[in-house]
Amino acid sequence: LYYLQNGSARLGFWLGGREFLLPVGIVLKALIDTSDREIFTSLTCCYSDKYGRGKGVVSTQLIGERAQIILDEVRDLSLLTRMQCLVHIGKYFRSVMEGFENYDYETVAKAVLKDYIFVHLENNHDKFNLLIFMLQKLYALVDQTASPDNADALQFQEALLPGHLITVFLKDRLQDWLRKSKRLIIEEATKNKSFDLNNALEVRKFLTKHTTSVGRAIESMIKIGKVNSQSGLDLPQRDGMTIHAERLNFHRYISHFRSVHRGSAFAKMRTTSVRKLLPESWGFLCPVHTPDGEPCGLLNHMTSTCRISSFYNSEGVVKIFETIKKSLSAELVRVGMNPVLPKIERTGPPEVLHVHLDGCILGTIASAKIEDAVNYLRTLKLLAHSGIPDDLEVGYVPLSLGGAYPGLYLFTNPARFVRPVKNLLSLPDGKQSIELIGPFEQAFMEIRCPDGGDGGRKELFPATHEEIHPTAILSVVANLTPWSDHNQSPRNMYQCQMAKQTMGFCGQALKFRTDVKAFHLQTPQTPIVRTATYNKYCMDEFPSGTNAIVAVLSYTGYDMEDAMILNKSAVDRGMFRGHIYQASYVSLFITNDPIYNLNATECIDLSTKKRENVPEIFAKSVLSRDTSTAIDSDGLPRLGQTVHPNEPYYSVYNRLTGAIRPVKLKGTEPAFIDYVAVNGASSKGDFQKANIRLRRVRNPIIGDKFSSRHGQKGVCSQLWPDIDMPFSANTGMRPDLIINPHAFPSRMTIAMLLESMAAKAGSLHGKFMDATPFASSVKKDKDPCKPKSIVDDLGPMLASYGFNYHGTEILYSGFFGTEMECAIFIGPVYYQRLRHMVSDKFQVRTTGRIDQITRQPIGGRKHGGGIRFGEMERDALLAHGSSYLLHDRLHSCSDYHIADVCSFCGSLLTATVIKSDTQKKSKREMLGLPTVRPPKNFACQACKTSKGMETVAMPYVFRYLAAELAAMNIKLELRLSNKSVLPPTQES
Repeated sequence: LYYLQNGSARLGFWLGGREFLLPVGIVLKALIDTSDREIFTSLTCCYSDKYGRGKGVVSTQLIGERAQIILDEVRDLSLLTRMQCLVHIGKYFRSVMEGFENYDYETVAKAVLKDYIFVHLENNHDKFNLLIFMLQKLYALVDQTASPDNADALQFQEALLPGHLITVFLKDRLQDWLRKSKRLIIEEATKNKSFDLNNALEVRKFLTKHTTSVGRAIESMIKIGKVNSQSGLDLPQRDGMTIHAERLNFHRYISHFRSVHRGSAFAKMRTTSVRKLLPESWGFLCPVHTPDGEPCGLLNHMTSTCRISSFYNSEGVVKIFETIKKSLSAELVRVGMNPVLPKIERTGPPEVLHVHLDGCILGTIASAKIEDAVNYLRTLKLLAHSGIPDDLEVGYVPLSLGGAYPGLYLFTNPARFVRPVKNLLSLPDGKQSIELIGPFEQAFMEIRCPDGGDGGRKELFPATHEEIHPTAILSVVANLTPWSDHNQSPRNMYQCQMAKQTMGFCGQALKFRTDVKAFHLQTPQTPIVRTATYNKYCMDEFPSGTNAIVAVLSYTGYDMEDAMILNKSAVDRGMFRGHIYQASYVSLFITNDPIYNLNATECIDLSTKKRENVPEIFAKSVLSRDTSTAIDSDGLPRLGQTVHPNEPYYSVYNRLTGAIRPVKLKGTEPAFIDYVAVNGASSKGDFQKANIRLRRVRNPIIGDKFSSRHGQKGVCSQLWPDIDMPFSANTGMRPDLIINPHAFPSRMTIAMLLESMAAKAGSLHGKFMDATPFASSVKKDKDPCKPKSIVDDLGPMLASYGFNYHGTEILYSGFFGTEMECAIFIGPVYYQRLRHMVSDKFQVRTTGRIDQITRQPIGGRKHGGGIRFGEMERDALLAHGSSYLLHDRLHSCSDYHIADVCSFCGSLLTATVIKSDTQKKSKREMLGLPTVRPPKNFACQACKTSKGMETVAMPYVFRYLAAELAAMNIKLELRLSNKSVLPPTQES
């Protein structure tokens, strides 16, 4: 609804990708047979003189004048009856509505009202009541007696589920297909008089013409994520509907299925209000698990307990919304609701509140009885066989001064967020019951946290519900960080990102999988310190790191700025060893379908490489006696064979030419053939599709990235020999990894220090340590004698084995053998190896490919290009005065070029080669003597002389600039220092 400054309103709706605005009065009169007086009383029923500006009053006396304006607008168009209003609407919309060209105005108008206005309601009386309510709410907002709804709050949002998206898109494509088929049949019937509509075969011929387009559209939507439709399907965006669920590791894979994105339109917005973490999303969206950078706050993840309601109930039976509506109405009437009936005088807030169910007004209920009605509905939700769905949302908005518009809003529809909380109401059998609540009702409920505090709640509002556990506000990945309540918040955010980039186990069936790229850790371990959710989600099936002995110590200076020293012997023993599996998928049959050409990376697919429709098969040359190559007799590679770069690893036989084409391995590092699978055979029994998986060994080297579970990331700066590492005085142990103590003070990752102590105590006692966050706030027994902090729990465990209470030990230097002055903090910490490896990042170039136009080196690691030495780098060298280095970088190593310049006219472009004397050349050829290439002589085309030609070294780009300017009729003239003047004879 749009409010106009004269007090009237317009109803806006979208039709065929355009928005139309209709005067509200016309729509009200067109919906049902009604009188002006009925519309007037319906609109003004929510205002009464006796309440003044009290609590819950949403209307002012202006509403009567506004209702008058709305009715006057209709009267000015001389529309008095429902029929006239329908004809008025039909007149405007007949040209826009497709397929209604031959219908009368009334039918068109009814179709518009049915299909485009309040489409969720069947009955016109319901539509009338809802429009009246919307007008009252709009005027309350204008008069500032009710607050506006925040569109960014989760209260007013629902999720777009993939099933719903595909259904809507399929419906759109089917309508499009029927439209096209109808057009073809009508054209044929007009042209061909003998065409028989009753002949099924003839009709089918036209229907099958466009059938493939439906399947292909759905397929391309799933593959590319583009929704191609004229109407736009009322979706906020057309592309980016699908993302590739990467199996980098299990954390990443599961996060894809718990993520919720606001939409690509918001990513381009300049405001930050969209990205803010609002209190309404407590318990539904994780406050920690969102990426930093561009998608921050837009790509959120649902909490571990949050679910999304669907068309199915908890038993997997489809909900029947009609029966739910009937049973809800009956129960509400039982507790004092007056159903809305036509032609009955009504009142409004604050005396009575409206009851809505999924956007349909069921009736009104007295504001004195409403609290009991809400409690009664909540009790029915908990009872198993009440006929009321357990995910019913009871949004009771109480009367307030200028707050949200009051009413009782019930929701049963799918795609809403729901989460479980404890209801403190004790059921007849005495057990505490779990209730599912939604974001709309949560803002108006009294839910207490399990720490026993009242959360600033007044005595007047006792708690009715309680949180199950504090970790329910965190997502699956955020729940795996041990003691995350002892870390600074950004560190927990970083860890949520890095857990999804860990090298670990990406899947159980790795032996049979051919992912495009899979990372695999050779020797993973289970963490000694883990949260309760670690076992709940069976994360041991997908381990992602190693318990490394970590010393916090500044040693040798190789650990500055987050770098870390790894123990070379520990790496040799298998710590952090990993593999990369890369698959290529080959297919040799021909297809012209553009969709299948997208994912050529997964499969070596010779069908997609257009080879003039010539069939190709895998084969090896019969004549080849070479057994040293990796290619086996069937043209596919041998298992376990090492292939070096630019060596052939499979060969293809062309049936037409009989040529055999070996395909070489790209890249710069050797690979092992790990797995070869053939995907079916062609009709002739030839193999035309194959999956080849390559394995590349990646052991830790200098420059690889590692991180603990607390956002403490760093690169390996040295692989230090075991004999040079410091060793412990009481155990003789040497650390696997040394981290700098400066990593802790500013980042405040106290949980990492706690983890080190706990893991030490756990490994001594031989048990796993529980590191669930917020555990102290859930403890029921607040015993004053019990230790207050985690350190007081862990200290005695260490002391009982003769270790220092605070987890420090005396170390001896590995170089001098002398005792270190300080006690060093040392213990096992679970470390992760991340996917960012220096082998994939380093970029080197001596000479190589150049750009064809500018003759400068190209960029990009893939093509062996260079790194751009830009304007700012130039300024830095200028500031240092290193001019020779600057000249070397920007000229000698870039596009060094020797040009011939005419010193008379100063032109770069007029030099032409003078043909040398060819007689001498032919004479030498006759005598059989070697022909020497004579030096090229240049002459200036403009001055018609070769006397003033000089060679000048310059960047080739300068010459290119001269040519570009000449094309625009601008001459570039070079003034040489030894400029000659034309001899007078030639000038004349």
